[in-house]
Amino acid sequence: MSTRPASTSRQHSAPGSSASGSSASGPAASGSARPAVSVGLLVAVCLVAANLRTTLTGVGALLPEIEHGSGLTASWGGLLSTLPLLTFAATSPLVARASHRFGSARLLVAALGALAVGTVVRSLPSVVCLFAGTVILSAAIALGNVLLPALIRRSVPAHRIQGVSALYVTVMGLMAAVSSGVSAPLAHSVPGSWRTALAWGVVFTVAAFLAWLPRIRGDKPQETGGAAHSPVPWRSRLAWQVTFFMGLQSLAFYTAVAWLPSILIDRGTSSTTAGWMLFFYQVVSLAASSLLPLLTRGRHDQRWTAAGASVLVAGGFTVLVAAPALSVLACALLGLGGGACLVLALTFQSQRAGSSGEAAALAGMAQSIGYLVAAAGPLLLGILHDTTHSWTLPLVVLAVLGVATAVAGHGAGQDRHLHQPAH
Repeated sequence: MSTRPASTSRQHSAPGSSASGSSASGPAASGSARPAVSVGLLVAVCLVAANLRTTLTGVGALLPEIEHGSGLTASWGGLLSTLPLLTFAATSPLVARASHRFGSARLLVAALGALAVGTVVRSLPSVVCLFAGTVILSAAIALGNVLLPALIRRSVPAHRIQGVSALYVTVMGLMAAVSSGVSAPLAHSVPGSWRTALAWGVVFTVAAFLAWLPRIRGDKPQETGGAAHSPVPWRSRLAWQVTFFMGLQSLAFYTAVAWLPSILIDRGTSSTTAGWMLFFYQVVSLAASSLLPLLTRGRHDQRWTAAGASVLVAGGFTVLVAAPALSVLACALLGLGGGACLVLALTFQSQRAGSSGEAAALAGMAQSIGYLVAAAGPLLLGILHDTTHSWTLPLVVLAVLGVATAVAGHGAGQDRHLHQPAH
């Protein structure tokens, strides 16, 4: 609803690929002409990264209180968690064209302003505002997901891009984990309860807006470059394997972020402890995604790596069903497998393409369809829970989908390109 150091763009994302390719024009277009990385630029990049998950991951920890305070059923709670993913899928393909027309930095500043507005609207005492604010802030985050990698590529010397990208991915992951951990305690200690806790991240949004505002000077709309355009590979089996691996691993992550605290609370855990368990899950995931590129460096065939990581995720959901008292083990398995799967899913979108044009087309397909697949997770779990009044069947479904992720990952991990025959 996301990239870590495995590729230079975590949210690198599909859409990011297309945007960044043409964002390289302008004052800092050539690697030789780019200035050294300034502290101000690093701070500005990190402030944007701090906003790309913070307003989303805290919702899972607060969802039981949101449902109780607003009268929402679990199905409506699932829809609330699904809306960001649907909005990502609808918004991301539009960003590249908008950045050409208005300028990347200008569009990012506008997105940060919209994110602040959406965050405040979501916290107002109205169910309509809760959902409307979620859509607004999610569209703004989709813009940031795509624009930030493009701006890094345009503003940073070529040999520093990977390091700066790794820094922003780390900040994004850490802030997502912190948001999961502190949201429930905040709801219990500040006026306005969960509504105020939903809005605490606006502080970082305002800071990022102020940091980027001076940078819009000289940011001009960019004409579409002459890069070759590749059609979306709808008929490629490998492209669909990459797409479903992207979608199914995202489904597991966003479903866990949305419902893991509710599942743990249902099994007798306090809301504060459940929030910190979600924090632990995301820290383990961040560690796994950071270490995987070092452990698999130089290895091109990653079929069994992808399948094994997916099986770990399936195992985590199985532990929650069979031995709920071992929730720490379950969260560790989910984090280890999920973090590795995220890196692989993003890497495959570049590795399986034969050219930069194909990479943009494959990434666009994997992100758009993948977010739609992921969007089904939180909503499906809410409906199944409402129907069965239990978390057993929803968790079994997630474990089975983990096996399906392993199958898709085994196919996507083959060391070949879209138009090459299978080995």
